[in-house]
Amino acid sequence: MGKYACTVENGHVTGPRRDDPPAGFSELRSGYYTNRERGTVVKDQYHFPLENFITKERFDRIKAFAKDKETPCLIIDLDIIKKNYEDLRKNLPFAKIYYAVKANPDDAVVALLRDLGANFDVATRYELDQLLRLGISPDRMSFGNTIKKEKDIAYFYEKGVRLYVTDSITDLDKLSRAAPGSKVFFRLLTEGLGADWPLSKKFGSHPDLARQLIKTAVRFGLEPYGISFHPGSQQRDVGQWSTALTTVSQLFTWARDDLKVNLKMINMGGGFPANYIEPTDSLAQYADDIKRFLDNGFKNEWPEEIIIEPGRSMAGDSGVIVSEIINIAKKSVHERYPWVFLDIGKFGGLIETLDEAIKYPIYFEGEGPAVDVILAGPTCDSMDILYEKTTYMMPESARIGDRVYILTTGAYTQSYSSIYFNGFPPLTSYILK
Repeated sequence: MGKYACTVENGHVTGPRRDDPPAGFSELRSGYYTNRERGTVVKDQYHFPLENFITKERFDRIKAFAKDKETPCLIIDLDIIKKNYEDLRKNLPFAKIYYAVKANPDDAVVALLRDLGANFDVATRYELDQLLRLGISPDRMSFGNTIKKEKDIAYFYEKGVRLYVTDSITDLDKLSRAAPGSKVFFRLLTEGLGADWPLSKKFGSHPDLARQLIKTAVRFGLEPYGISFHPGSQQRDVGQWSTALTTVSQLFTWARDDLKVNLKMINMGGGFPANYIEPTDSLAQYADDIKRFLDNGFKNEWPEEIIIEPGRSMAGDSGVIVSEIINIAKKSVHERYPWVFLDIGKFGGLIETLDEAIKYPIYFEGEGPAVDVILAGPTCDSMDILYEKTTYMMPESARIGDRVYILTTGAYTQSYSSIYFNGFPPLTSYILK
């Protein structure tokens, strides 16, 4: 009972996570089954499938490297980022890679991708300054934020950036003044169904408005260059690309036939997954399906340029956060689930545990019976709870002061960490040597 039957393909878990639970029982996770009728809980020995997420050799290297480091800290393995870049190039050779700098803006990460030939999706003038400092040419950048000040548009234009996203008439108006003659692409509103981290209605426009934006761009002297969408971050439903690409192909046809405007580019955003608790399809499967969707929408005449903007899928698997147990406590004498307080929480870099959306693999070293726990952070904010509804296990032998390893944390962690809330400094990161 409780033996794992999954395999790893291209860094992602495939197949069932475990053997089926016994008849009449439903699986919780890593060591417990609960009887549906009686609510009986059967205890098992703690077991964490470490090698589903990281090789034992790499984990041992990280553990040894972090031995003298103060926790919490983030350890980044550049070899994983290089491999992820190469996998994207292999599986999507037709696509230009614009790395989403916001995912992990560490200089070493950016410099590696610069040297590998990546382009860059830039959200702010501060990211632009970083890229220029690292010697990256502005023709390898796009201003990928739909929400931007006119003075910032002018700053990008002054530095040589000529590719901009937009989703509103007012933003186009600013672009026409501050970046005259530039290429613009129009972001569509998507629902993000099937994504662990959907992007809501903050970004993009309905196709009807996109048509108006294309017309307006022509009138404003800008070059309507393409259409973009984002299917949602950590997107598990590859069908979302199909839905979006169908709309994109219709807009391409309309622009060509009605406006005599030949759009040249599709920007498919991000969405490719990292390796968290819940399994996903392999990158190769995503790529095969996306090629088929492009064929369905554009037949054999794909647009001249296809862009992807990986962030999570590029950097996520490269990182391990090393944390420490501060306290283990119960809230009442008969409390079933101990609270385990770590020295990192939502405000220290794990904000994507909001609503328990991103479920990080968390490894406790130790043996013994598995204990179902609630995980929380160290701050004085009551929302600083990582996982209360989602089942996480630790070995009964775990003690205050033990180290805990939070895997797949190379993206959207340090760059999300707060600046001195409760006096805690931002999350420190190190490049694995």
